[in-house]
Amino acid sequence: MSQLSNRLRSTLLHTLVAVAVGSAGLGKALADTRTVESAYGPVEISGQPERVVTLYEGALDAALAVDANAVGAVITRGGSDVAEYIKSEAGDIAIVGAPAETNIEAVIAAQPDLILAPPRINQQQVALLSRIAPVVASNVPMFQPDSWERETRLFAKAMGREAKAEKVIGQVKERITEVAQVVSAKIPAGQRDAALVRWMPQGPLVMAEGLFSASLLQAVGFELTDKDLVKEGRPHSEPLSLENLSSMDQSWVFLATLNEDGDKALDAARKSPAFARLNAVQNDRVISVSGQLWTSATGPLAALTILDDIEAAVNAIQP
Repeated sequence: MSQLSNRLRSTLLHTLVAVAVGSAGLGKALADTRTVESAYGPVEISGQPERVVTLYEGALDAALAVDANAVGAVITRGGSDVAEYIKSEAGDIAIVGAPAETNIEAVIAAQPDLILAPPRINQQQVALLSRIAPVVASNVPMFQPDSWERETRLFAKAMGREAKAEKVIGQVKERITEVAQVVSAKIPAGQRDAALVRWMPQGPLVMAEGLFSASLLQAVGFELTDKDLVKEGRPHSEPLSLENLSSMDQSWVFLATLNEDGDKALDAARKSPAFARLNAVQNDRVISVSGQLWTSATGPLAALTILDDIEAAVNAIQP
């Protein structure tokens, strides 16, 4: 065979190898491309995002729970940073705004390849952010017992970390079972009625029965009620006056404050006769909890921390 033929054959062989390698790479890229249903339609995402910006407390929780690299987040309600319960996991994360107030320049500076957004973000903002990176806005109905679980799965799919999401969801369900056993063993069935209240400077707010932490209280055996004080679709009631505190009275009151102003207002209320008359106060069943965690957070890491709080409160009951 001539040298020309050998060279042609060699060239053809190299060409075929190059095509095969290129096709394999293309096939892998296509296999890694997935469609995620978002609040404003399907979003295509390729590969596993390496820099995730979260514009919603629940999205940050989900991202950290599945070990994604979260590089940007909004501050928690009533605070100046991410919520205390998640600070150690978040590390030195860039702040890119506040709830409902995104700093576009800060998002750009974070150089994300995926943006996770809250359910109520507007379409114009999604269109703007989509020029930076794919945007997945939650399409999960709010105030449902499984909202956190469905949302975790949605965000995990966007991040290409579905298996890790199932693992952490399983951990939460195991803890629910464990804490439910503690509640059952230590609190008689007729004494598990409870209310979740956030104390604000203008007065206490009774939180909705469908709120994330309220759902966890119910899951472990508490009988939570908002006594129809909360309008449908709202997270909490209108502020109650001190004269109307009896409308929030239950055997247990889980009482949350968001910041120092709320703490001061609560300290003042504790001195009032109306507060002292509450059954929960007289029976030492008022449990002080973090408002940033209990009334603003959502997600598997928040769930595990709240469940720890519930277990600690129940175990602290004096015989």
